[in-house]
Amino acid sequence: METAIRTVTMQVTALCLVAAGILLALGTAGVPASLPLLGLLLALSAGLYYTRPDASVGQVVGIDVDGILSTLWLAPALSAFTIVFEPTASAAELQALGGLVGLAGMLNYFLRPVYLLAYSLAEAVQNRGSGSVDR
Repeated sequence: METAIRTVTMQVTALCLVAAGILLALGTAGVPASLPLLGLLLALSAGLYYTRPDASVGQVVGIDVDGILSTLWLAPALSAFTIVFEPTASAAELQALGGLVGLAGMLNYFLRPVYLLAYSLAEAVQNRGSGSVDR
């Protein structure tokens, strides 16, 4: 279960950082939020979904690269969701939203030890409650 927690938190962090990069790049390019941009991001997400890599990269420095690459198509969809949340955002506001999405991703990354600690404590309480008393 600890491996699943590590994998999922790393995937969420990567998705948030890529989505933040997309929003920051769009804002820097001077592109405001609009319906065509929303459609473009959703089309990009669909295109990435259908072209997901099948190759097995495996673990790199303890990080499940296959899991991250297989869910990377969600990053443009997360950017599109952000635009749905604020459909009249200017280019500067798009940059600010990108910064907030990136901040959420980094917050998730820094909370990984807290997630693992909570899991370990819950597991210890469960084992102590279900274990027999051999004293």
